[in-house]
Amino acid sequence: MELTQLEYFLTVARLQHMTMASKALNITQPALSHAIAKLETELGVPLFERNGRNVELNRYGKMFGRWVETALNNIQNGIQEIEEWSNPETGVIHISYLNILGVDLVPSMVRDYQVHHPQVRFELYQGDHGDIDEYLDKGTADMMITSRETTLDNHEWIVIRKLPLFIVVSADHPFASRSSLSLFELSGEPFVGLKRNCGLKATITSRFQHTNFELASTYDAEDLITVAGFIKAGLGVSVLPQTLGLMLDGLVWIPIQEEGWDWEVGLKWRKDRYLSPAAKRFIEHIGYGIQVSGGLDGS
Repeated sequence: MELTQLEYFLTVARLQHMTMASKALNITQPALSHAIAKLETELGVPLFERNGRNVELNRYGKMFGRWVETALNNIQNGIQEIEEWSNPETGVIHISYLNILGVDLVPSMVRDYQVHHPQVRFELYQGDHGDIDEYLDKGTADMMITSRETTLDNHEWIVIRKLPLFIVVSADHPFASRSSLSLFELSGEPFVGLKRNCGLKATITSRFQHTNFELASTYDAEDLITVAGFIKAGLGVSVLPQTLGLMLDGLVWIPIQEEGWDWEVGLKWRKDRYLSPAAKRFIEHIGYGIQVSGGLDGS
C-alpha cells in the first residue's frame, strides 16, 4: 500500500467521479482506476459503489476513509513539526552542558542568541561529563559544551572561552594573603580533587603532569561546587576556574605563577551525525561571535 494510493482514494471519495478525480490529480483515468482497484485488492473488499464513472463510498469505504484521513493528517502534522523544529528561525536546538556552566555561560549564550532569533527554542540537558557525553552519543543533544580534553576524533570543536585557573584557599589559610602562588608551594597541602566524571578533572590532571609532580587528593568531590564548599570549610586547597557558581564567601582566589593554567571550554558536536539547520546556524553564530570578539579571554 502506497501513500499515493491513499491520496487517490480520498480524492475519488470527495469528488465521487473518476474522470474529475483523475483531472484533479493530473493522472489518466485508467491509471487512477488501476490504483483504486489495486487498493481494493490489497484490502480484500470493495470501497465504492459504482455507477459508470460516478462512484460513492460503500460502508467499507466510509470506514476506511475515516482512518485514511486521520493517517494523512498525522503525516502532514509530522512534516510540519519537523519543519518547525529544524527551521533556522523557529527550530529547537538541543544542547547538553556541564553543571557548573549553567550558572553563567549557558544562560548568557541562550539569551544572546534569542535576541537575534527570538522564535528559536532550546532544549537543555545538564550533568557531569559522563551524562553529557551520553546525551550527545545517543542523539538526545545536537551538541555539548564541555572541556577540550573530552574531545574525540569524530567530534568537531569550537573554543568558546579560556577561563584562567586559580589556586583557591579559605580566607583563614596561611596562603590567603599571597598575591600569587607557585603550584610547587602546594606540596604537602591537603588537596580537594575531582572524581572522574567532572569535566575539569582531565584539564587539571594534564597540567599537573607537566609540572613533574603530583598532588595526593585528600578528598575527591563529585562536582566543582562541592570542591568550593570543602575549601571554604578549611578541608584543603584546590585549583578552580573563577566562575559565578563557585564565588562563595570565604574563598580566596590566588593567581598561579606558572603559565598555561587555564580551562578551555567549547562547543562540541559529532561529525557523523545530521545537524538541523537550526543547530548549524547556532554553531555558525558561536564561531562568528568568537571571530568578532577577537579573543578568548573569558569575558
